Amino acid sequence: MTTAAFSMAASRPKLLRPILAGGAIAGALDLTAAFITFGPQNPKIIAAGLIGMGAVQGGALTWILGVVLHFFIAFSAATIYCVASRKLEFLKEHFVVCGMFYGIAVFLVMNLVVLPLCAFHYVGPYQLRGLLQGLIVHMLIIGLPIAYSLKKLS
Repeated sequence: MTTAAFSMAASRPKLLRPILAGGAIAGALDLTAAFITFGPQNPKIIAAGLIGMGAVQGGALTWILGVVLHFFIAFSAATIYCVASRKLEFLKEHFVVCGMFYGIAVFLVMNLVVLPLCAFHYVGPYQLRGLLQGLIVHMLIIGLPIAYSLKKLS
């Protein structure tokens, strides 16, 4: 390894720890909120987004698939935020505001891109209470833990 390559690698922030911590915390908090709001069978609904509405009648493997998909999304969200912070340094410096806005962005992507493209093509109608609850939940338990993990662990 040349000196230039070594110094470049050493200057890059280490992102694996904040991605793993932020994704795990955000995923666990969001899954807990989903259990409280929608019940313990919620992972089957998540799995239904991939394999169709028959997943709702599935068993333990379907439930596990839903949990795995849920954490895949949480780790993906953490990865996107942390990788973006390499170019957008203010994401780390102003983690509270940026994390809350990132939570809003995650909510919008989930509701306007992911859910319409999933197996049951959910596009609404939306109720104001559900939208507000979703925005607040995503701001506080997805955006903030991911941004805070980046601030503390990178």
